[in-house]
Amino acid sequence: MPVATTFRRAAWLLVAGVALAGCLQLRPWRGTQADAARLAVVGEVCVVAPPQAWDPGSGLTIHAPRPVPKDARCPVCGMYPARAEEWAAQTIFQNGDTQFFDSPLTLFLYLQDVGRYSRGRQAGEIAASYVRDADSGRWLNAQTALYVHGSDAVGPMRAGNLPAFSDTASAKNFAARRGGTVLTAAQIGPQLLQELSGARRHQH
Repeated sequence: MPVATTFRRAAWLLVAGVALAGCLQLRPWRGTQADAARLAVVGEVCVVAPPQAWDPGSGLTIHAPRPVPKDARCPVCGMYPARAEEWAAQTIFQNGDTQFFDSPLTLFLYLQDVGRYSRGRQAGEIAASYVRDADSGRWLNAQTALYVHGSDAVGPMRAGNLPAFSDTASAKNFAARRGGTVLTAAQIGPQLLQELSGARRHQH
């Protein structure tokens, strides 16, 4: 076999091994060798956070917001939202399966490309998304909540957090005290998300 071919094959195996090792650190690998190749070559996201199934015995309706399980992992960053519940967010699929997130930022990153973070899922399957009210801690509809961008609030993502509020007055009051600009969910677009995700850094 030519030296160049041998070198290319060895390099490919090394890259695939690193990608596969990253998956194995977070959950057992259940993919095929072809899946590993796609992860390595295309740079697809390794699915480390399967959705949590709805429990009919929980007393909650199928699309109601639910407590954040301690073992739930964020599908965007792989961290544990329960460690900073005041920042947590969640999205619920039509069948009741739920993904939990570190913050509104990771929720919006997820909603921007659902299939990337949850293989086989589509945005059209989502029934509801929720964020925590920064004042009361109550769950709010993520699409009707107000967000403050650019404040001095430090959450699990450090830079790039988007504290959420139930009404304009509360959001403006927070921005007057802590800095930042009030945004609607519709104003949190791809360009802003790219800027914020580039600035994020975990504290856990």
